[in-house]
Amino acid sequence: MWSKAPVTLAFLQINRNRKLLMPEARYDVIGIGSAIVDILARTNDDFINAHGMVKGTMALCTAEQSKLIYDRMGKAVEISGGSAANSMAGIASLGGNPAFIGKVGKDHLGEVFAHDIKVGGVEFLGSLGTKPTATCHILVTPDGQRTMNTFLGACTEMGPEDIDEKKVADAHVLYIEGYQWDTPQAKAAIRKATKASKGAGRQVALSLSDPFVVERHRGDLLGLIKDEIDILFGNEDEIFRLYEAGDLATAVERLRGAKVLAVMTRGAKGAVVFDGQTTAAVDAAPVEKVVDTTGAGDLFAAGFLFGFTHGRPLLSCARIGSMAAAEVISHMGARPEVPLRDLLVKQGL
Repeated sequence: MWSKAPVTLAFLQINRNRKLLMPEARYDVIGIGSAIVDILARTNDDFINAHGMVKGTMALCTAEQSKLIYDRMGKAVEISGGSAANSMAGIASLGGNPAFIGKVGKDHLGEVFAHDIKVGGVEFLGSLGTKPTATCHILVTPDGQRTMNTFLGACTEMGPEDIDEKKVADAHVLYIEGYQWDTPQAKAAIRKATKASKGAGRQVALSLSDPFVVERHRGDLLGLIKDEIDILFGNEDEIFRLYEAGDLATAVERLRGAKVLAVMTRGAKGAVVFDGQTTAAVDAAPVEKVVDTTGAGDLFAAGFLFGFTHGRPLLSCARIGSMAAAEVISHMGARPEVPLRDLLVKQGL
């Protein structure tokens, strides 16, 4: 039943999770995802429509299509990105200890990505592929919405050989980026990693990443969630599509059978946390002006997982997530511009 009542650690599901988090671990969270360099530019709805893009979503493109978009887009800036990588950068900015597994090319952008993530305090467990480093051309409209066009490049070469089982087992939480579910070898890598994590008594978290990811792999994702996932992140659209729900109450009811800790972000309406029995809502953190929504979900997950792996109550985890998301949407780019640990102290979270 839907409730706005505050939640506490008395939840049976959360008590179970916290017991599993007790063993010592080298990392708070280890993320598996796409190592991407974002290329961001401001645009308008006419440009989005003229190029057949679906505003607010991510579409895969070829190297040729990527070049065409770059040639036509306006003045751009390059900033390291990638969904799971952004989340790990957020955890590091909060004072956590994350690591990231991803694949880059033997090129300048690969060097840029590796440098940025290391400087950001994330241990980079990546490897070199034979294809170019992935890029994502992000077009930001005046309302702050981002439309992404991704050339996956070296990301498509991620496979089981890139997974260090001992290091995966040495993280409280394994965090999987849903975008990785698009290639068979990446699926095999994820299966290997989840087996290592579960074998060590750890938690596995999944981000649904994008509505189109859900549409492409709904059956597979439902099976993965049922068998392997402890924590599920998704926005309202993604979770509604996953469970074929038309409203929040139906989505929550269908989540009940998944037996996961679910976190649903709802943009300006805040977020909902559901532990399998009880739901609770948290408001979105205030932001003076929404500049670019790129990375909002990534940073919410970062804040939530930081709180979770540091023993915070669920509502505290969600509030830290909201704070981190508010910071990242206040500027261009999907990674924090100020140390989130300072905001944590300043806001008393």
